[in-house]
Amino acid sequence: QVQLVESGGGLVQAGGSLRLSCAVSGSTFRINAMGWYRQAPGKQRELVATITRGGSTNYADSVKGRFTISGDNAKNTVYLQMNSLKPEDTAVYYCNAARSPYPDYWGQGTQVTVSS
Repeated sequence: QVQLVESGGGLVQAGGSLRLSCAVSGSTFRINAMGWYRQAPGKQRELVATITRGGSTNYADSVKGRFTISGDNAKNTVYLQMNSLKPEDTAVYYCNAARSPYPDYWGQGTQVTVSS
């Protein structure tokens, strides 16, 4: 069992920054990548960024150059630094633990709202 707890969401003006955190606990040995996804009202959940155990990262085109995903193995925490935020970044952000071929785990989500 894996538990993911997100924090760091909130309300910010356009152009501002936020840092999301995802604390990971439980049986983590089968996790091969961590990621952040988001879901805006009326839209499907979409990939934001992922990071593998080896440190390789991948970003959605819409956030490249603005968002940075990182991990702290000592703290079992994954971060998403979000800079130059835009109103279209408004969404619920979810932390994901990928354990292919086993089922993924998801956090409960944290709301990010960017005002114009």
